[in-house]
Amino acid sequence: METPRLFDGRLKLRHLLLVDALSRQGSVVGAAAELHVTQPAATRSLHEVEEILGVRLFERGPRGVSATVFGEAFTRHARAVLAQLTQAGRHVVELAAADRGTVVVGTHLAGSNILLPRAVAALKRDRPFLTVVVHEASPEELLLGLEAGRIDLVVGRLTAPSGEGLVRRPLYDEFVGLVVRAGHPLTGEPDAGLHDTLGFPWILPGPQTALRREVEELFTRRGLELPRNRVEATSFLTVRQLLLETDVVAVLPGSIVRDDGRLARLPVPLEQIGHRVGLTLPAERTLSPSARALIRSLEETAGTMRESQGGDGGDGGQGDGGALGGTGDTD
Repeated sequence: METPRLFDGRLKLRHLLLVDALSRQGSVVGAAAELHVTQPAATRSLHEVEEILGVRLFERGPRGVSATVFGEAFTRHARAVLAQLTQAGRHVVELAAADRGTVVVGTHLAGSNILLPRAVAALKRDRPFLTVVVHEASPEELLLGLEAGRIDLVVGRLTAPSGEGLVRRPLYDEFVGLVVRAGHPLTGEPDAGLHDTLGFPWILPGPQTALRREVEELFTRRGLELPRNRVEATSFLTVRQLLLETDVVAVLPGSIVRDDGRLARLPVPLEQIGHRVGLTLPAERTLSPSARALIRSLEETAGTMRESQGGDGGDGGQGDGGALGGTGDTD
């Protein structure tokens, strides 16, 4: 197979945008709607890019399209190109208007309640005209946005080492525990166990999260079924409001309890379920000055949090964020 000629003027940015949208939407209809073009125009563009490359990028089926091995590979490169162009545009704007740039940060439950708000507040004190856009979604969606350049960095739980185009920087360790509202019936039961919580509704992490898999493994080891009366949520605001207004039991980072007297932690051990909070960054992309400024603020805020948590104790080795054991990434 000859190397495709991608610089002869036939390959357009609309082709890259289409491949990215098709990969995420899983259908020509969805991709066309996202790009504000007609379905025939989207189909025609797909045929064009496949002809340029000389391979089939997507398999058509009754329920949509799925990427072939060629499609998966080309989509990664397309997203890298789109990401660089997005960053180039932002960089030019920031050079033209010093402190008036924009940084887009993705977040999920870990880190979204304390670390990120404090870091943003500190950043805005120094650079009041810098715009911070916070995008909350599942870890998988955030990584797609990071890959395509729609997101500059992600703050949250680290579940894998660096690799595959990503760099992960740990900031602090945090325990995960069972959380209820203050005054919940179980707070008056010091000997309550995991099985006692099954008489109450639960909030579980979304099925796509690493924490959900760990919770399922815990229940399996204990010989228990997952709570049938449950809500699955990753939105901090939704989880917090349900905790305050009902008798639900939730699996949450310990920092949520520490700074809110209306919530309480149940003394039920979760057998080594904890996590490391940190940053996920693109490995080969030049970060904008605004993104670098937010990263500095996040690192400084995390350092302050580690110092304030150092004397808490009482967590049997799973404290609210003792000093990190090293600077490398971890699962």
